[in-house]
Amino acid sequence: MEELVIRDADVVDGSGDDSYRADVVVDGGRIVSIVKEAAAAGCQRPKARRELDAEGLVLAPGFIDMHAHSDLALLRDPDHSAKAAQGVTLEVVGQDGLSYAPVDDRTLGEVRRAIAGWNGPGDDVDFDWRSVGEYLDRLDAGIAVNAAYLIPQGTVRALAVGWDDREATPAELERMRRLVAEGMEQGAVGMSSGLTYTPGMYAKDAELTELCRVVASYGGYYCPHHRSYGAGALTAYEEMVELTRQADCPLHLAHATMNFGVNKGRAPELLTLLDDALDAGADITLDTYPYTPGCTTLVALLPSWASEGGPERILERLADDDTAERIRHHMEEIGADGCHGVPVEWETIEISGTGDPALAEYVGRTVLESAGLRGETPWTVARRLLLTDRLAPTILQHVGHEENVRAIMRHRVHTGGSDGILQGSKPHPRAYGTFPHYLGHYVRELGVLSLEECVAHLTSRPAARLRLPDRGLVREGYRADLVLFDPATVAAGSTYDNPRVLPTGIPYVLVDGRFVMEDGRRTDVLAGRSVRRTPR
Repeated sequence: MEELVIRDADVVDGSGDDSYRADVVVDGGRIVSIVKEAAAAGCQRPKARRELDAEGLVLAPGFIDMHAHSDLALLRDPDHSAKAAQGVTLEVVGQDGLSYAPVDDRTLGEVRRAIAGWNGPGDDVDFDWRSVGEYLDRLDAGIAVNAAYLIPQGTVRALAVGWDDREATPAELERMRRLVAEGMEQGAVGMSSGLTYTPGMYAKDAELTELCRVVASYGGYYCPHHRSYGAGALTAYEEMVELTRQADCPLHLAHATMNFGVNKGRAPELLTLLDDALDAGADITLDTYPYTPGCTTLVALLPSWASEGGPERILERLADDDTAERIRHHMEEIGADGCHGVPVEWETIEISGTGDPALAEYVGRTVLESAGLRGETPWTVARRLLLTDRLAPTILQHVGHEENVRAIMRHRVHTGGSDGILQGSKPHPRAYGTFPHYLGHYVRELGVLSLEECVAHLTSRPAARLRLPDRGLVREGYRADLVLFDPATVAAGSTYDNPRVLPTGIPYVLVDGRFVMEDGRRTDVLAGRSVRRTPR
């Protein structure tokens, strides 16, 4: 007898088609049968060792978070309710060009310090891996939800070239090509870049094109955080479209937003650019989060010249008064490339977390607010935070536009990604609320997307981008990564004031046919594993 039958569910199967009533039978981690309208037809109903009454609930494929920063959280936090409670059954990590494989002893320490604001310092993690394959093996020991990995181009450059702003030599480029090939062979699904973060931003297009050719040869995709989301955003998008066209590499645009005042109302221009490329045969997808503020680290706003050489060189420059004044001038009066070419507006920069608990008084306030309370300039406050907290502060950046968010999420190649940073005492609410916020706010309350459309955006579309032949749909033979939610009550509990609140209306989540959420509570099941590239 099969393990589980989910009775009388309203199945939204991920295809975008209309929902239907069915009994769904799960056994051995897979969907073994779907009996539509069984009760109404009076036919023999399937039986199993356990029956779950899903009356009033929608059954959908588990959601795929196409842009996650859970690289260490998956290892340090077996509970991982931040994602499991949202109905996420697969995360894509290794984002924005910086993560923890492939590394050697030198670059591991450098990367840990560079992205401590994203993932914490990692003092509570045993870094017993160096290669992509070894990191994936660590995930296979058991995690809350599944995870796929992107090779981080910035980390690869740090390993082969270092943190200097210069072109790679032919030998260094060849080493980077080998590192990318090895990572793809070991199971990565593609490559990411953070082209406003060092050292990845120092790569010219020709270098990136060569690496993308390697990725494409293994059936992977390129996921860039491109060179600007502010002034020059459209040019930056065009650059990525052309680069991947030349490399013949599929393109997935990370957190594809149009931010800052210069881009208010300009989403249609981006969508026209993408439609023209798609109509010409390009293979492009994108992800967004359903919120207007962004989230990153405070140090990321600095000009790239101030970040050259790595974290220690940044701190040395900040400690020098003359150099610090040059940094301020560049940020406030010119517009640093780290701040997307827009002069920094300190009233939009909210401190969301610090590494040092003694600095907690800054959290939840903008840099401008803290400066006013102390009778100091905003730069004085920002500089002190960076030096005292050794580059660890994270920020919310209130620079988005609701009309752009809605326009982009309607697009035919849109998928969902939280870009959720779980660190800090007051993280962005998207880390805990992205997927229920789509379903509750943008589907039920605003009607921006129909329920069937939205579920397709969060399931089958990302599964297709990841080339996963048995995920993303409720189909017989597919993996039983499933979520059951109440369409009348599903909602994000997280807010800007209380971001670590779990959602409502998602009582059941299954990974590999096992309940990781049951009756709205996290179980102790660790059914997640690495999801590795499907060979061509």
